[in-house]
Amino acid sequence: MKTKIAENIPGYTYGQSGVAKSPINTDELKLLKQSVGMTEEDERYLRVAGEVLSDRTEELVGRWRTVIAAHPHLARYSKRLDGQADPHYSQNSGLRFQQWILDTCLRPYDQDWLNYQQEIALRHTSVKKNKTDGVESIGYIPLRYVVTFTAVINDAHILKPLLAAKGHSAEEVDRMHQAWCKSVQLQIALWAEPYTDTKIAPNEW
Repeated sequence: MKTKIAENIPGYTYGQSGVAKSPINTDELKLLKQSVGMTEEDERYLRVAGEVLSDRTEELVGRWRTVIAAHPHLARYSKRLDGQADPHYSQNSGLRFQQWILDTCLRPYDQDWLNYQQEIALRHTSVKKNKTDGVESIGYIPLRYVVTFTAVINDAHILKPLLAAKGHSAEEVDRMHQAWCKSVQLQIALWAEPYTDTKIAPNEW
């Protein structure tokens, strides 16, 4: 089973020195896990989900991006300022989006993981959006769209057929899906942090 979708992922800096530092530590993460109801059993089913999805990440990201493309108010954030598509930006961010799936399922939720959640969050705000790929696009993605798109990321109609593709039982698929949803909810809470700090990303709701 692969843990990276490609040997070289442009802009993917997990665990590197230049990654943002999370204001949350692992003790506080334990409380967030309790709040979202994430158990050791959920973590086990996340790993199972990672094994199942490891060769389906491109398909899954493609389905999510189909939803984005269908709504101009969402699609505009991954296009150039003139409204035209940027293949370079799309390809690089798509690879990182695929890798995020594997990181969600297979990475230990330690300080490196927390730090990269802060990095991901900042790359949606005016602090770092567009800088990773050196593109000219809209300067930030509003928090309200990051939060509401969670419904698509967690959509059972999109996820469950892929989670069932390797013959797991309906109960196992349900458990994988539940664990995934808890993790995404947890990550959304972490991603909201820089948006709520007026010294970092003011007025970007």
